[in-house]
Amino acid sequence: MRSRLPAATLTAAILLALSGQALAITVDGKIDPAEWQGAQHITDFRITQPLTGAPGSQVTEAWVLATPEGLAIGFRNVQPASIPRNRQKIRRDEQAQVDRNNLMIDFDGDGRTGYNFMVTSTDGINDAVITNENRFSTDWDGNWQHAASEDETGWYSEMLIPWYIAPMAKGKDGKRTFRIYLDRVIGSTGERSAWPAASFERPRFLSDFTPIELPVYNQALIAITPYVSGLYDNIAKDNNFDAGADIFWKPNGQFQLTATLNPDFGQVESDDIVVNFGANETFFSDKRPFFTENQGPFEFTTPSDFSQLVYTRRVGGNADDGSGAGDITAAVKANGSFGATKYGVLIADEADEAGRTFSALRLSHDFAKQNVGMMVTQVDRPYYDRTATVVGFDQNWRPNQKWNIQNRLIFSDIDEGALGSRDLGRAGKGDGFTTIIDYEMDHGWRQQLLGMHFSGDLQINDFGFLSRPNLNYLHYEVKKRITDLPKDSRYSSKDWRGRVSATYNDHGLNLSEQFRLSRQDQFKNGGSGYQQINVNSFGYDDRVLRGNGILRIPPNFNAFIERSRPRKGDWEFYGNFGLSNYGIGDESNERRVGWNTQFQPTYYINDSFSVYTILFAESTPQWVVWQGENLVGSFDEHAQQLDFGVNWNIGNQHEIRVKMQALGLDADLRQAYRASADGTPVPTDDPVQDFSLSNLGFQVRYRWEFKPLSYFYVVYGRGGDLFNEYSQRSQDALTDAFSLRDDEQLVVKLSYRFEL
Repeated sequence: MRSRLPAATLTAAILLALSGQALAITVDGKIDPAEWQGAQHITDFRITQPLTGAPGSQVTEAWVLATPEGLAIGFRNVQPASIPRNRQKIRRDEQAQVDRNNLMIDFDGDGRTGYNFMVTSTDGINDAVITNENRFSTDWDGNWQHAASEDETGWYSEMLIPWYIAPMAKGKDGKRTFRIYLDRVIGSTGERSAWPAASFERPRFLSDFTPIELPVYNQALIAITPYVSGLYDNIAKDNNFDAGADIFWKPNGQFQLTATLNPDFGQVESDDIVVNFGANETFFSDKRPFFTENQGPFEFTTPSDFSQLVYTRRVGGNADDGSGAGDITAAVKANGSFGATKYGVLIADEADEAGRTFSALRLSHDFAKQNVGMMVTQVDRPYYDRTATVVGFDQNWRPNQKWNIQNRLIFSDIDEGALGSRDLGRAGKGDGFTTIIDYEMDHGWRQQLLGMHFSGDLQINDFGFLSRPNLNYLHYEVKKRITDLPKDSRYSSKDWRGRVSATYNDHGLNLSEQFRLSRQDQFKNGGSGYQQINVNSFGYDDRVLRGNGILRIPPNFNAFIERSRPRKGDWEFYGNFGLSNYGIGDESNERRVGWNTQFQPTYYINDSFSVYTILFAESTPQWVVWQGENLVGSFDEHAQQLDFGVNWNIGNQHEIRVKMQALGLDADLRQAYRASADGTPVPTDDPVQDFSLSNLGFQVRYRWEFKPLSYFYVVYGRGGDLFNEYSQRSQDALTDAFSLRDDEQLVVKLSYRFEL
C-alpha cells in the first residue's frame, strides 16, 4: 500500500484557478450549492487511522473556496443511523473522541508552521499551532467562524478562516500558494479519513500537505483587548485590582505586530499538582494570549523532552530576588516575511530592580527541499549581574518522500560580573547538537536514528527550557505498522517499535543503556492501547547528588500498559498500570518491584454535563531522595491521589468547570546511603527522617465568551501543601489534604476585544 500520491499528481489535481467571483459564504453549517459555486470539490478521502490508504468507509465531501472575507471550507459527512453519532459538547480545545472535521493549513507552504481548525458535529471547536512536522499546541486561540448542523443522512460543518489569522506569503501574479489538509473522524469507531492521505503518525506530516493555489486576498486588522481583574485573598484579607491590554495589528499578510501592557499572569488557569523531588525542572505550558498568539515562528525545539530556546513561562516567572512573580511592564512581538525569508522579534521587560529583559530574534528561509533558520536569545538579569546569550541554528531537510532529517546546533555564552550567582550556572560557553533521521520504507516499516549532545557548560534556561545539559544520547529504532488484520479482529491496527539506546554524560560516564519494546494499538470501537517495557543496564545518576558526586544504579526494568475506551452510552474509561524495580541498596532491595496505577471513569449526565474522577495509587519500595552533600535516603514510598471534576458546557458560550486534586504521600526510610567516590552506595547511620506530604488544589471556574475572544471569568480557588517530618499512612495524608487552606482566592476578570 502506498498512501502518498506523487507530488506532481496531487498538485495537478488540485491547483485552483478561482476567479475571485465567489459569493459571500453564510457560515451556518448548511451546505447551500449556490453559495459554493466555483469551489474546489474534494471527494477522495482516504483512511489514515488506521493508516491503510483505503477509501473512507463513509462518504465525505469537502469544498474549498477563497472569498474576500477569508478561506471558506465546507464538509458533508454521510453518517447513516447504523453508525452512532456522538453529540457530546466539548469545551474549547478539549481532546475528545467525537465526530469532527479538521482543516489544517500551512499558509506559507514551507512545512515550518501550520494551523489546525477543528469543528465537531455539535459546533465545538479546537484550534492549534503545528510545528516540527507533527507537534500540536492548543495554547493558541484564533478568531474564526464556524457552524455545524445535521439531518437524517449525516452532518455538516462550515468554517471561514479570515486572512488576518496568521502571517502568509505575499503571493505572485495575483496568486498565493498554501498547503492544505482536510479530514473527518467518526467518533464511534475512531476512523479518520483524510485528503491528502497524510498522517501525523509519520515523521513527515506538515510537509505532506497538498499545494493549493488561491487568489490573493488581504485583510488588515487592529484588535485591542483590554482587561480588568479583581482578586480577593481570603487568607491575607487583601484586595488587588489590575488592568492591562493586548494589542494586535496586522496591516497585511507580510507583517504582524503584537504587544501587551501589564499582562495577566493567568490566575484563571490552574496547573496540575506536581510532586518533584528530582533535580530536573517541571515543564508547564503557557495560556497567556500574548505569548500564544503567533508563537509558532519562535519554535526551536530539540528531541530532549520539552526543550526549547524560548520558554515563555520564564517571562513573569519567579523574580530573581525571590519576591514572587516578576512584574511584566510591557512586551512586543513582530513577525513578517520578505519573500521566502521569515523573521520574528520578541522583547519583554519586567519592572523593579529584580526585573529582567528578555529578547529573541528569529530568522528562517525556505528552499525547495529544506528550510534553515537561526534564533538568537538574550536575557539581561541585573540582579545577578548576568547576561545570557544563546544562538541556535536549525535545518529541516526532506530530500525525498522517504527521508526526513532534522538538525539543531546550539551555542550559549554566559557573562557574569562580581554579583554573579553560581546557583544559576557559572559563566562560560557551551554547545549542543541534535539530529533526527527518519527513513520510511515500504510495507509499514520505518527506521529512526536519533542523536543528542549537550555539553556540561550549555545553559539555555535563562529564557529556554532544557531538562539537563551534560548529555550524550543515541538511539536506533525500527518500527512496523500492521493494518491488514482479520476482519473479525477487535484491532484496526498495531504499531510495533523496538529501540536500543545509550546515554552517557559529556565526561563519558555511562548513565544508562536500554532496550525498549512497545506497541501502540487502535481498536475498532474507537479506543486505543499502549504497552511498553524497558530493560536498563547498570548506570550512574550524576544529577541526584546536585554536584556532590555520582550514584551507581543497578540494572533495572520498568513496564507500562494503558487502555482507553471512548464514550459508549453514558460512560468513558481510561486506565493504566506500571511496574518498576528501579532503586539502590542490597540485593534484596534491588529486586523489589514497585507499582503504580490510575483509573479514570467519566460519567455523562447528558451531552453537555459530565463528571469524572481519577484514582491514582503507587508503591515505590526504593524511592531515592537526596538529603544533602553525598547523602541519599532510600524510602518505602506510598502515594494516593484523588481527582474530581465537573464539566458543564452550557451552549457554546458558557462553561462551568470544577477541578479538585488531592494528594497524600508517605515515605518510610529503609536505609540511608552515602555515595563513595566511584558512585557505590554505602549504608550509613546518618540520621534521615521519614516524611509525609499532603497537597490540595481546588478551583471552580465560570467562563462566559460573550463575543469571540472576549471573556468574563469568575474563579474561586483554594489549595495548599503540608510537609511533615514524620511518616503517616498515605490515606491519612490524603485526608489531611482536604483541610489545607494556605491559599484561598476569588478572582473576577473581564476582557473585551475591540476590532477596528
